[in-house]
Parts: sequence; structure tokens; C-alpha cells
Amino acid sequence: MMPCFSFLKRKPHFLPGHTGEIDKEVSSIQNTKFYSYKKLRVATQNFSKANKIGVGGFGSVYRGILRDGTMVAIKVLSEESKQGTREFLNEINVITAIEHENLVKLIGYCVEGKQRILVYEYLENNSLEQTLLGGGLSSMQFSWRKRCEICLGVAKGLTFLHEEVQPHIVHRDIKASNILLDRYLRPKISDFGLAKLFPDNMSHISTRVAGTAGYLAPEYALRGKMNQKVDIYSFGILMLEIVSGRCNTNRRLPPEDRYLLERIWKLHEAGELITMVDSSLGNDFDATEATNYLKIGLLCTQDIPSQRPSMSTVVKMLTGEVSVNEEISRPGLPYEFFGGKTDTKNSSYGISASKSGDADNMSSSSGSKTATSFPQ
Repeated sequence: MMPCFSFLKRKPHFLPGHTGEIDKEVSSIQNTKFYSYKKLRVATQNFSKANKIGVGGFGSVYRGILRDGTMVAIKVLSEESKQGTREFLNEINVITAIEHENLVKLIGYCVEGKQRILVYEYLENNSLEQTLLGGGLSSMQFSWRKRCEICLGVAKGLTFLHEEVQPHIVHRDIKASNILLDRYLRPKISDFGLAKLFPDNMSHISTRVAGTAGYLAPEYALRGKMNQKVDIYSFGILMLEIVSGRCNTNRRLPPEDRYLLERIWKLHEAGELITMVDSSLGNDFDATEATNYLKIGLLCTQDIPSQRPSMSTVVKMLTGEVSVNEEISRPGLPYEFFGGKTDTKNSSYGISASKSGDADNMSSSSGSKTATSFPQ
């Protein structure tokens, strides 16, 4: 049976300082545990700097140990954040209703006075951004086989969100800092604060842009059109980063090398894709497989959304069940629409600096448009 969302009401934790909006949303939360602020303060040793493992636009993330000995990651939203409440409530409602081995598990939450905190499972090896793409700051080594497993794991997680959950979910912020790694380097998608529920009868949603520069699909960055293809574009960029071992944008490089997607596309046209495989691997990788992975990344980033493969097809290409299409059209290159949305330093566990809109225009498959408030 496909997972589905059910927002059955239960007795809420009405506490001083709540707003009516928060009380209403909290009353619908189920399948996750409420923690008092006092317990989380004890778990993090009064939110000590020594336990801080990440910081970003919406607040900070701390390592904590609960009374039963469970180690957790505790995301504390900043009181100054104007966007935090919406993303906080959205994240609880989305991920408490789903479970998958490649999605980060939400353990609990705290809504007490002005405090808004999320409690996640703790993942020992932080994010891909801080390890694989950390610019030499991490000593962790990623073999070619492990990179393949990470790509496949993320693809399976997105397939679950896009095709198995009802209604479907568009994550909207797939990027290296939102891919966390457990002790075995198994990937888990995090940060559902910007996620959107996506009914079957909709071809796309027109919405204000939210996400991270360098990962935004062109139709979304320029026109605010959003569906599953937005995540697929972002996943394609992520795949190129994993194979090459470098970030999607590096302004310290010469202009012709600054944007990873542009560089890889030029090498594809020249028949020299293999030169973009991370040099730290030496010769310890399958050249044909690595070239195919780069081609899959390019297929996912094609400028025309309809030409991008579905995530389930991507999974089949990664596992060799389906051959990789050699007909790849021009990608939507990031420098063509940079400037509209920027990103601050993001941490793992989904501290994002982006903003979401207040309402969305949903378009049905027949093409008619209806202005309506979309679930947050």
C-alpha cells in the first residue's frame, strides 16, 4: 500500500506564547514526540558551542543525548527568522507521515513559547557538502563504489517522494548540504521545510522561487514553474558534483571553469567527459560507468523539463536495467539565471536561507489554472 498523508487531530500542547496558527498546526501533529525545552537544553548541555554541528539562515543544529542515551540532532530555529515558523510546521507535517531508508527520520519537536525545535536521528558523517565537497577540510575518502551507492540511495529516496507517496512530494531544495550520511555513508535526504505536496492531476504549480542558487532548474528560477522535474534537475547537479568531487559553482576559478554544469557540457560535446571524474580516485573506477553517471547528470539537467527522465527511470539507469540515452539536449546553464536567488552558508539537517511563497497557482493537466492556497 502506498504511504499517504493523514492529519488526524490529537490533543495539542498548548503553551504560553503560542499563536493561533501554531496551535492549529500543532494540534494536527501525530506520530512524533513532543519534547520540553528543558529536556532539550539538558540534552545539548545548554546548547553549548561544543555541541553545535551546523548553522544557517534559520538557526543552528546541535548534537544532543536524550535521557535514554539516544544521540540526536536538534535543529533550533532562530527567533529572528521571519520565515522559520512556516518551514518548521511544514517540515513536521510532511515528514512525520512518511518513512524511507533514504530519508532522515524526525524523532520529535518542541513548540514552547517562542522556541521552535526539531529533533532528528543523528547521522555520524554529516553532509556531502562537508565531507566529499569540503575542499580538503575533511579527511574522509569516497571510493567510486561508495559514490555510486550514494547516487543510487538519493535517487531511490526521490523516487519514493515523487512516485510512491500520495500525494506526491516535491522537495525543492535537493543539494549536497541536505544529503546526510550515516556511519556507513548511506545517504539520507533532509530538510523538508520547503517541500510541497503535489496532487496527481496537476502538471505544475506556479509559485515564488525557493531553493539554492546553483541547483535551481531554469523554468523554476525564471518563471516559478514547479513540479517533480525541479528536483530532478537539482539531483542532476548533485550527481555531477559527486562524480567530479567539486562544487557546482566556484568563483575562484577562471570564468570558463566556474560553473560545473557548463564545463561538463562542453566536455560532453568534445567527447572528453572522462576528464571530469574526481582525480583523487586515480584509476580506481570504472571508466564506462563513470561516463554514464555524468551523462545521467546531464540528462537530468536538460533545459526542457519534459526531456528529463523520471526518478524511477534514473534508478533503472543507475542499476543498468535501462541503457543511458545518448541523445542529450543542451542543459539549463546556471549562469543564465544567477542573481535572483542567493544562498548563505547552509548547514546539514536543513537550515536553509531561502523563502517560500504565501500562495501558489496550480495548473491541471488540461492546462487550466486556479489560484488557491497550497498545503504548507
